[in-house]
Amino acid sequence: MSRIQRLPDHLVNQIAAGEVVERPASALKEMLENSLDAGATRIAVDLAQGGIKLIRVSDNGSGIAAEDLPLALDRHATSKIASLDDLECVVTLGFRGEGLASIASVSRLTLTSRPVGSEHGHQIVAIDGTLHPVEPAPHAQGTTVEVVDLYFNTPARRKFLKSEATEYAHCATTFERIALAHPQVEFILRHNGKVVWRLPAQALADRVAALLGRDFADNALAVETSAGTLVLTGFAGHPTASRGNRDTQYFYVNGRFVRDKTAQHALRQAYRDVLHHERHPAYALFLTMDPAQVDVNVHPTKIEVRFRESQAIHQFLFHSVHKTLAGTQAGQEAAHLASEETAPSPGPQREGLPGGAPSRADSPSSAGRYQQQAMQLEVTRGAIGLYESLFGGLRDEERSTAGTLAEAPAPYAVPALPETAVLKANPLPAAPDGLPPLGFALAQLHGVYILSQCVDGLIIVDMHAAHERIVYERLKTALEADQIPMQPLLLPVSFAADRFEVATADEHGEAMKRLGIDLALLSPTQLAVRGVPVWLKDGDAVELARAVLKDVREYGLTRVLTERRNELLATMACHGAVRANRQLTLPEMNALLRDMEATERSGQCNHGRPTWSRLSLRDLDNLFMRGR
Repeated sequence: MSRIQRLPDHLVNQIAAGEVVERPASALKEMLENSLDAGATRIAVDLAQGGIKLIRVSDNGSGIAAEDLPLALDRHATSKIASLDDLECVVTLGFRGEGLASIASVSRLTLTSRPVGSEHGHQIVAIDGTLHPVEPAPHAQGTTVEVVDLYFNTPARRKFLKSEATEYAHCATTFERIALAHPQVEFILRHNGKVVWRLPAQALADRVAALLGRDFADNALAVETSAGTLVLTGFAGHPTASRGNRDTQYFYVNGRFVRDKTAQHALRQAYRDVLHHERHPAYALFLTMDPAQVDVNVHPTKIEVRFRESQAIHQFLFHSVHKTLAGTQAGQEAAHLASEETAPSPGPQREGLPGGAPSRADSPSSAGRYQQQAMQLEVTRGAIGLYESLFGGLRDEERSTAGTLAEAPAPYAVPALPETAVLKANPLPAAPDGLPPLGFALAQLHGVYILSQCVDGLIIVDMHAAHERIVYERLKTALEADQIPMQPLLLPVSFAADRFEVATADEHGEAMKRLGIDLALLSPTQLAVRGVPVWLKDGDAVELARAVLKDVREYGLTRVLTERRNELLATMACHGAVRANRQLTLPEMNALLRDMEATERSGQCNHGRPTWSRLSLRDLDNLFMRGR
């Protein structure tokens, strides 16, 4: 064994470069963070050959004094921390003081800067870690860092770099992550001389739309919650706009992009009721908190963090996003789109209508549509009793709404007209504000879908998926209040049970009444269902009992009522929801539509599938090429 010896500084820097500068994107990240810490409002990035040949970052920040330029390339030299207290309360993106030194040891680096208030700029060059003297150099206020031939002096590391296209993809991803978190800063990215991104200083919503796409922005829900020193802002993607991978998951802590298991688990749990199978949510969320409550110094690349109170962070993130998703009642999107698309605007000449195309409200077909809506309203007025029989009773607010609807005159009812007189009728006024977002039911299609006419188009509802979500939300609310209301069966339903089912019913039968299920032991091989949850009385009582017994036997009643509660209630709701090919009357269909509008998360079923879709009149016109 040779004696212990101190390694040369140059070799130490090269070893550190293996941790800090994994690839060109790592160097770009360090340089961009330094520019932001310097207060830059404009940053330009130039890359050549995916960053392998050239990385140049120019900014208009505060700059570096000439005498400090050599220190900027020295190991662990920084202006951002001076004591342990500073390290425990880091507010800057870069702070370790090893980034530039590590990059300089494995490249040809030129650092040019002109600080605020200085008349001249200065420059220092480092080649293979060797610093050249500081020299005057022309430069505007700010700093430019130019890195050429990364890993030119360490061929063993350079050969592990991927192709130019792959390395550029990593650099572009790094650029986009940082630009997304700082919309107040103007960013420019050029690759091989071609401008790829030109992002002006803009609002967060505009920056998100620019970087993540208009599809994400159009299907995102704004998040803005706070609790003490914790503030969460940003956008959570709509469940129906989920992705097959995690590429559109952006989570930031105090402006720093991080991958944190606590946050990922909390956000995944917030989506669990509305996410389809193995799909992944899309989001861009920004957590602001006391820097002393988070350790950002646990990894050389600062991609990981450690929270002092991880459980509190988990609960805050979960409840913030869960609450946002809970506000997605069916019909909200339809109402929003209708308000945009029904605004008066000149339209193309419509075939068969001389004198130009009238507006939707003025077109002759409006008379027929509003007659139909008036007839549907009359049907709905008489539906309150059937509503109660189908859904197990009205809540107070529903009863109030239904009573008002039954007593009030129809503001958009029109006198009945002979079919031949419709085209001669006078134009009707625009649709009333009181029309429900999901409109009124017209018919049932193939025993599966409900067709409904809304203010500006057609709504198509998957009746099983929609009813499943309604029942599920009611079961959750009731269980949170300690007990699900039970509907005793007039004639108990008996079924053959195996010994495990009998043993489970005997052991947990009394406690299972909290779930609204009443089981009786008839014999060592037979059980009887004497009561079911009031909202599931029309379902298959035997299949429901078997499903609950299976979960209780496999996981235990305590676990079923706590961590697996939602899974069990989802199973129960599926058994109780209306089945395909069940014929519903118009009042029953309208009752379902009204309940969808009042139920949280009713835009998706328990498995994350959409429960309804909308075709606007514009979409229908396009299908039939009207107005072309």
